Amino acid sequence: MTSRASTRTLPASGGGVIKRTVLPGGLRIITEAMPGVRSASVGIWVAVGSRDEAPSVAGTSHFLEHLLFKGTRTRSALDIASAMDAVGGEFNAFTEKEHTCFYATVLDQELPLAVEMISDVVLNAVIAATDVDVERTVVLEEIAMRDDDPSDLVHDEFAEALFGDSPLGRPILGTEHSIQTLSRTQIHGYYARRYRPGEMVVSIAGNIDHADVVRMVRTAFAGRLDGQADPPAIRADRSHAHAPSAPVHVVKDDTEQANIILGGAGLSRFDERRFVLGVLSSGIGGGMSSRLFQQIREQRGLAYSTYSFSSGYAGDGLFALYAGCQPGKADEVVSIMTSVLADVALNGLSEDEVARAKGQLRGGMVLGLEDSGSRMTRIGKAELSFGDVLGMDELLAGVAAVTSAQVNTLAEELLSRPRCLTVVGPFGADHFASAV
Repeated sequence: MTSRASTRTLPASGGGVIKRTVLPGGLRIITEAMPGVRSASVGIWVAVGSRDEAPSVAGTSHFLEHLLFKGTRTRSALDIASAMDAVGGEFNAFTEKEHTCFYATVLDQELPLAVEMISDVVLNAVIAATDVDVERTVVLEEIAMRDDDPSDLVHDEFAEALFGDSPLGRPILGTEHSIQTLSRTQIHGYYARRYRPGEMVVSIAGNIDHADVVRMVRTAFAGRLDGQADPPAIRADRSHAHAPSAPVHVVKDDTEQANIILGGAGLSRFDERRFVLGVLSSGIGGGMSSRLFQQIREQRGLAYSTYSFSSGYAGDGLFALYAGCQPGKADEVVSIMTSVLADVALNGLSEDEVARAKGQLRGGMVLGLEDSGSRMTRIGKAELSFGDVLGMDELLAGVAAVTSAQVNTLAEELLSRPRCLTVVGPFGADHFASAV
């Protein structure tokens, strides 16, 4: 059966190209050729993450990430590890709110092995009951590690404070209770329902040939590519306004550093203003000349690490500021964060600030794509999230087209929304009650 060739070709850096093919059953393959490297990175992206879980199975997507490495119908966990070690490759995975990715980076000559192995792991996992019990302990240890790392914990607590008891508000790792009660039947059923070729993207970047990659993937997915290619499986944009679940949320922890996040609702990833938000975020807290860095670190020396960040989901998003500081300086840091947001909401960023932010954003885009792994991640995530991939020239043009007026209009809207403050540190529940 032949594939429906819906191939789009885009110019890529270094003389390469980006190509896309859809196989029967809807499996999408997207590649970026990088002729000047000797590596290749392979990713299988699955459109399932913690946002897809009911409370009773919270943490299943991440639990599966662990279990798929424990063995397939033809390979044990040791076979998988040994084969990759023997060629000096890296094999790993990660789970996010709306997707899971299994990836490998190898020498270009080992690409056939990487494609075959990663496909076997994703498609043919056994998920034995004994492995579920072993990995349950590992995941519980991971949750304990998160709880012992306040700079990590504060992000999960902020998401819960902002989105409440909703799928976006729940931690990717699940809870101690949900992981302890998950059964092998529940996990395997989730795997069987969610891990289908039509919900997957195979992205490969490096010293590769697109036609060769398509043949490798066809072989690896043999017997799974039935029917006609369906339209790309893209999450619907379910935009809606919401207020923070908890305006002030303090997690009392006897730490030597206070970890602080202040922010609120952002933009959906489908919002056409996402380039504008990138420039706004860069100007507020994206570099050494940003408002946040200058006022908190350079001028007052209150914190070593401080920055702004944003995340866009299907129908929701967040924008926030982070700082880690000594507990005795937390009140002053929160005050500065609040004043920065209020001032930018009222007065916007200057022309010079916008110009610097655009320059930093463009430079970061290019410099962050110097290796095959980062290229694979960019094209795979874009294809899964949008059903399309922009070329680098299109991305840079999108940033260049942002105007100061657009930045300041968005700042007025976004930064005037209700905020929530989350702090992990040695404070009482009411310590920051009047801060937001």
